[in-house]
Amino acid sequence: MIPAVEGLLDEPYNGQLLTVLYRLAEWHALAKLRMHTEHTLEYLDKATTKLGHELRSFRDWTQKAFSCQDLPGEADARNRRRQQKARKDHARTGMPNTANRGENTTANAKTTEKAKPKSKTLNLFTYKFHALGDYVRTIRLFGTTDSYSTQIVILLLPFVFLFSILIYAG
Repeated sequence: MIPAVEGLLDEPYNGQLLTVLYRLAEWHALAKLRMHTEHTLEYLDKATTKLGHELRSFRDWTQKAFSCQDLPGEADARNRRRQQKARKDHARTGMPNTANRGENTTANAKTTEKAKPKSKTLNLFTYKFHALGDYVRTIRLFGTTDSYSTQIVILLLPFVFLFSILIYAG
């Protein structure tokens, strides 16, 4: 991915973007190793710390340097949801969506006006980013991420179902 993105932005943004992509690729390669030693886990822990710093730095400089907004389709979807909610409220209460009964207030005007695109920033307060710091501890407790899976349970479900039918029928 790095060669495809290289040169996309002017400097210093190009260098900062490439650094973030490199840190993400480095972390991913370390996290997906099939065999870890104490040395590789220590390196993964340090890479996680560096990645966290790089992501926060990336978020901060992109907020300052670029104005990012919703796509037009996202704003249209928000507008449709608002109109559907207003119709449901009207059907439920029998009154228009207004603050006072019989009054045409700004609450009713808000449902008819077109939603404007919202400003967007990188949200680091999601579970995916939060869970990055737990990888080293999880690998120490349960082993590498390729050594456990829910696939076995999913494959056995038909047999468990059949077995339970045979037990109850017999």
